[in-house]
Amino acid sequence: MSQSRTFVRGLIGVLAVGALVALSGCAPTPQSTPTPQPTAAPESPAPDPYAGPIAFVGDELDWFLMSAEDISGLLPDVGDVSPAVPSLIQVSDGGGYEPDPTICNAVYAEASLGSIGARSVTWTTTVAEGRDGWLHVMQFADEAAATARMDQYAQAAEQCGEFTFGGAPSSFASSTAEGDGGVRAIAGSLILTYPGGDGHSLYKTYSSVGNVVVEMWQPFTGEPAFDTEAAAAQLRDRASEARAKLIDELTENPPVPVDVPAADSAAPWSEWEITTAGVGPVRLGVELDEAIAAVPGARVDKPEWVGGTTRLTSPDESASLLLWTQEGTSVVSAVSVGVGNVAGEPTHEGASLPSAGGVRIGDPVSAAAAAFPEGTALRIISSGEYFYEWSSREGVVMRFRLDRDSTADPAAVITGITVDDATLAKPLIFG
Repeated sequence: MSQSRTFVRGLIGVLAVGALVALSGCAPTPQSTPTPQPTAAPESPAPDPYAGPIAFVGDELDWFLMSAEDISGLLPDVGDVSPAVPSLIQVSDGGGYEPDPTICNAVYAEASLGSIGARSVTWTTTVAEGRDGWLHVMQFADEAAATARMDQYAQAAEQCGEFTFGGAPSSFASSTAEGDGGVRAIAGSLILTYPGGDGHSLYKTYSSVGNVVVEMWQPFTGEPAFDTEAAAAQLRDRASEARAKLIDELTENPPVPVDVPAADSAAPWSEWEITTAGVGPVRLGVELDEAIAAVPGARVDKPEWVGGTTRLTSPDESASLLLWTQEGTSVVSAVSVGVGNVAGEPTHEGASLPSAGGVRIGDPVSAAAAAFPEGTALRIISSGEYFYEWSSREGVVMRFRLDRDSTADPAAVITGITVDDATLAKPLIFG
């Protein structure tokens, strides 16, 4: 009996399982849900390479610098090389013997004249104690200004292999190298002989691209030991690298034009801003009469000679502006407040004069450097003047006149501020 019950229970279990299997076989097959795939973001098209003016500013000048090892490998007898500094020393005295042909003036004239920014490196030499070597990376107003300067060096390289200096035989044996995008380099050995028999000898190089000219020189004695061809090629390559780096930078971060709002001519002059467009309602690049008309009620003191400055004084005589014009025209090229190093200029309180980025006459140079970073400390020996200069990519210079050398005393005080459109300056002609 017990065995029969066991068999029945087993049969029922088998039937139940079979029924479940049959039912499961009749059930529809469930549809599998596909795993969602991430949607690829649309690719942004690569920006077109920057094709505007090749204009270096501020610390971009560092891209042209050479290391101590580079300089030692390029020139013989190099001693200790100092770190690069954002400063420039100009002599600006002119004069001296005349060469024949006159274009040979270019290879010994002061190259930094007309520049608006610089980085400098110096080094000692092992053969001429007290006569240092120098490298200057010089920013000019625009490509046209730097090209015009480099053209003169190229002409000198072609015409001054042998020339006379005050009637005495002299020479500039050189090599040239060119690259894409207007890159040029010249390296040579300059031997100047004075009529009295003395003279001096310099290794000299020039390279250029865009708005930059790089000059390097080092005194030497005896016969030159300078591989001018290798030097020109190396300088060309460094300039080409700097050009490529600038294009990459401006492709990724295109320059944005600065919109300067109109100024209220009726506002107190102390509220006017000194910008790259001008000072208050007085704009750069306009005719002098238009600039004067922009400040109704001002007293106008016109120059006593052609090309002199014009002074505008506020009705309450608490402030004044000095207007400078382009050489040979009546176009306003610069406007300044405070000390301008002109005869008979009045004295005004800094609080009553326009300001530049919040910086006023009487502030320390550190205020200018903070508001306008990556500038250049400039010392002019012949006139005993000191400046801190900052320039825009468009070639407009904000120049802060100082009461002393800021490289020796960081507490130097601002005594004058000038905004100058350097693109309106006439190029210097050495030949």
